[in-house]
Amino acid sequence: MARQTGIIKLKGTLGDISFYKSADSHLAREKGGVDGNRIKNDPAFQRTRENGSEFGRAGKGGKILRDSIRLLLQNVTDKRVTPNLQKQLMKVIKADSTNDRGLRTIQDGNMELLQGFDFNSKAKLGRTLYASFQNTVDRVAGEGDVEVDPFVPLTMVDAPGGTTHFKIVTGLAELDFVEENSVFDSDESSILPWDSSETVAISLSTAVTAASTLPLIQVIGVEFYQEVNGTMYPLKNGAYNALSIVKIDND
Repeated sequence: MARQTGIIKLKGTLGDISFYKSADSHLAREKGGVDGNRIKNDPAFQRTRENGSEFGRAGKGGKILRDSIRLLLQNVTDKRVTPNLQKQLMKVIKADSTNDRGLRTIQDGNMELLQGFDFNSKAKLGRTLYASFQNTVDRVAGEGDVEVDPFVPLTMVDAPGGTTHFKIVTGLAELDFVEENSVFDSDESSILPWDSSETVAISLSTAVTAASTLPLIQVIGVEFYQEVNGTMYPLKNGAYNALSIVKIDND
């Protein structure tokens, strides 16, 4: 494929060239490829079919995960989150040592590879929140807890320009990749001033199904606000809000 340059950007097909816009730029590529029926039936394309099956499984699993935490994810702006998550889930699937190639799954793969995944590549949690915190997941009780030690926001929260306030959020998701559904709960701190006054300790708790046998994923995030005439407005539509997977429990 090639990048389109110049003032006028094309979309559509001209001769054997297709013009389109990706998430990053305007591109052009030559039409062509193998007939679809051949890919579906020719033994020579067995590996292609296997790869396609697992790629589709990663895409579907990514949607299940994103939908489960949508309450928090809707406050995070990153147009690359879908392909980035799918890429990471392909690594999870390829780590499945139980099922044959083409039949490998997310739940049988190494879900620990999702640990530390940032839903906003422009605002990673590790570069946003420097305060010390402890997070736990109790599968038997079905509970997730986050304890944040007292901290000075100006020092321990890397906030974007225009910030006057912020809050810390957390969520716990119970994911069923087979039945394609989930259970989710979230909690959040109060909206706190981004200043030099030390906060009190912050305790957040979430709960899903007790003694679940399904994968559990815990996330933590930071959301920024700007106060104008006493009203809190989300800062820049969440472009700098952080949200990251901090705990995976797939036992």
